[in-house]
Amino acid sequence: MTTDQNTGSAPHIPVLLRPLLAAVAPVEGRWLDGTFGAGGYTRGLLEAGADQVIGVDRDPLAFEMAASWADQYGDRLVQQPGVFSKMDDYASDLDGVVLDLGVSSMQLDLAERGFSFMRDGPLDMRMSQDGPSAADLVAGLSEEQLADVLFHFGEERASRRIAKAIVRAREEEPITTTLRLAGIIEKCLPRPKPNQSHPATRSFQGLRIAVNAEYEELFNGLLAAERALKPGGLLAVVTFHSVEDRMVKRFFQHRAGKTGRANRWAPEMEEIPSQFELVTRKAVGPDDQELEENPRSRSARLRVGRRTDAPATPITPKELGMPQLKEARR
Repeated sequence: MTTDQNTGSAPHIPVLLRPLLAAVAPVEGRWLDGTFGAGGYTRGLLEAGADQVIGVDRDPLAFEMAASWADQYGDRLVQQPGVFSKMDDYASDLDGVVLDLGVSSMQLDLAERGFSFMRDGPLDMRMSQDGPSAADLVAGLSEEQLADVLFHFGEERASRRIAKAIVRAREEEPITTTLRLAGIIEKCLPRPKPNQSHPATRSFQGLRIAVNAEYEELFNGLLAAERALKPGGLLAVVTFHSVEDRMVKRFFQHRAGKTGRANRWAPEMEEIPSQFELVTRKAVGPDDQELEENPRSRSARLRVGRRTDAPATPITPKELGMPQLKEARR
């Protein structure tokens, strides 16, 4: 996620760039930026000394925006359309991987992309700009399915009430714009107190995650990074809400052999070689300077691990605490 909408040639500055570069220093070799966006992390890595960065993004707009500055790096920058869950199809023996999760400012600040309830626009939310949109989900899911999405993906406690209101409203007229959906949600919840988030925040998050299959993408992306990194390679992940951070935390704990036993009477499990060493023992958040520069960084958390030479092994979504809808669980 980047800090602001910038129409010039200067890069967006991604959150936690300074602590990330400090944690992975010295930056060298081949890196993959799995969430290329406006190129902030990629440029930061290249300026810090990376020999080459492969920038991966599913949004065509990312590469259109890079046209004004990408040529200055020559062969050091490789632009790769696609998803980071398939990064091991694009590269191997990498020295580092960076993942900056969530929606980027270039998407959030464009009303026509439909990610934000702050401006009226089509109810879209598709990062790749293809496939079913948020409007399609709002129109086609049952009341139970909508409530499931809002609760599990948006962590919205009033999910049933909101889903019922959405179904009632769509029977009167199709819900095709961001402000109409936000208005329906607002009527279901108490007026927010000062400094509280907008009532539609969690619901919009849940729909966006469902539209883009973000949790599935993160789960598969972590495993792909494990396969793509060479021994000693670094994986740095920046998350923006508790579920993402929980999944990344549990992945690193599991891969570093830090999960422990459920209880002391449980039998000792066979020791499995660790696939990662923890570089950051705890999640790193923004400092006061970054919070002042970019209020959107408030919820950002950085975790970094170093790949060992142990072979990759299977892991399940449940082990990472990945939310799954009832239909998916069945």
